[in-house]
Amino acid sequence: MNLLVTCCNFRNTPIEIREKFSFDSNRLKAALDWFSANSNVEVIILATCNRVEIYIAGIDSLEVQGKEIVGKFLSEFFVVPLEVVEKHFFFLNAIDAIKHLFRVSGSLDSMIVGEGQIAGQVKSALETASAASTAGPLLYSLFRQARRVAKRVRTETMISRGNISVSSVAIGYVKQVFDHFGDKVVAILGAGKMGELTLKNLQELNPKKIIVANRSPEKSEVLAKSCNGEVYPWELLSDVLVHADIIISSTGSQEPIVTKEFFSSVSHKRNGRSLVILDIAVPRDFDPTIHDGDQTCLFNIDDLQKIRESTLKERLKHVPQAEVIVEQESSRFMADWERRRNGPVIARLNQEFESKRKNVVANLLSKLNGKLSKEDKDYIEGAFRLLQNQFLHGPISALAEEMQKGNASN
Repeated sequence: MNLLVTCCNFRNTPIEIREKFSFDSNRLKAALDWFSANSNVEVIILATCNRVEIYIAGIDSLEVQGKEIVGKFLSEFFVVPLEVVEKHFFFLNAIDAIKHLFRVSGSLDSMIVGEGQIAGQVKSALETASAASTAGPLLYSLFRQARRVAKRVRTETMISRGNISVSSVAIGYVKQVFDHFGDKVVAILGAGKMGELTLKNLQELNPKKIIVANRSPEKSEVLAKSCNGEVYPWELLSDVLVHADIIISSTGSQEPIVTKEFFSSVSHKRNGRSLVILDIAVPRDFDPTIHDGDQTCLFNIDDLQKIRESTLKERLKHVPQAEVIVEQESSRFMADWERRRNGPVIARLNQEFESKRKNVVANLLSKLNGKLSKEDKDYIEGAFRLLQNQFLHGPISALAEEMQKGNASN
């Protein structure tokens, strides 16, 4: 099976590197266009805060040519030395790539095992590639089945029980810093999905005020309306830094929106009040040196990964059951795909043998015309059909075995 996935994620690559390879919607479309212009592969890109995965299929020698194509893309598109790509990205092919995607879709490879967002992100990746006409028959079928895997894992195991998403982990930390929220001002910068989820959880703590700031006034108004918040123009970001007690930031900016110098120029106006910043953007919105562990506590995605470890124990008990589902669905996909590939060959074999069988039987019955009863004719028909099936069983089984060996080697 000519299938290859190229990956970097939170497990093997720090955020300082991952943010060099981040995608927004425009970049994602441009990336798919790059593949269309520079290769003839099928391609789907799954890009989230925690991972960048490029799935390609459709050409021979993918293990060599595919790595060259993807390496060239990552290096040229993001203007990064090829050595950096080779150091931080890993490759999986054939059945290993299938199992990897199914584990990702089932949230077994997530920072928060059992989280629900990844299934939607897999769906979105397929839709984006389909719209760009880069999702061919293999990848389209693979990602469709990945969505079914996610559903099975969610409904047949208890791996999603409890609320330990990144947003809820963030709220848990905020509760450790502040023991009450009636006098606290919460600010949200940007309109990222994870930021909105975090804000939704913070609303339940009944803060004194919610501030919404976004480069897009329209988005600010929509979000402010949904949370009874107050819109601050983006030009007044310095005022947000002064007035807020808790900041959630997920802007999608490619550069930090708050540098150390900018923050230092306004922090003295806070009069020593504690500030918690939840920077859940990739690339990061805040300069990490802002964190001082005293008056200003800054946490990014990777920090939240460390905090939430203790909450995963119960969910991890159900991972083995989910892994069984991944194995089952991986084998099923391989078998279904090979049936689709081998179907025309097997059908042609059957048709040729069926034609020969009918001719032989017709000639035999013609020579014995009038000498056989209906029961004798039926017996001869059945005997030749059985012989045909026995003859075909060996070649068809051998074909299936050889294809499986080929998949294992590919």
